[in-house]
Amino acid sequence: MSTTSTSAHYIEPDRFTRRVFNPIVSRLTRWGVSAWGSRVLEVPGRVSGEIRSTPVNLLTVGDRRYLVAPRGTTQWVRNVRASGSGDLRVGRRCEHVDLVELADADKPEILRAYLRRWKWEVGQFFDGVGPASSDAELLAAAPRHPVFEIGARGR
Repeated sequence: MSTTSTSAHYIEPDRFTRRVFNPIVSRLTRWGVSAWGSRVLEVPGRVSGEIRSTPVNLLTVGDRRYLVAPRGTTQWVRNVRASGSGDLRVGRRCEHVDLVELADADKPEILRAYLRRWKWEVGQFFDGVGPASSDAELLAAAPRHPVFEIGARGR
């Protein structure tokens, strides 16, 4: 199922995030230290085909897992949309996964759970919407925040 939104909302990371925070989280995750469920997502670039990596927060709701793009339509989102799959790494463990984008109508419960867990880190990207927001407010925010359901795939 694809998203119902064609929005290209994107909040660019600041210099500190790009040069300090993301590299530290990525390095720790590669060493096997998963901070609050962090993983390194590796996806082939949609133009170059080169592997691109970025730290992401893995969210589990019930027995399903998700990746949420709090900053909007990032490069990793565009690459996942093109490939439909990627690798999630923590330490030496690598999981090959299919990534299926959710429709906006299916996002409110996932966004609420995501904000419940990581609002302290990503709340500023949600324009005042939080875990206590109504379903209507979360639905209004949904087009700006791509969500992908994770499915394991064999190799």
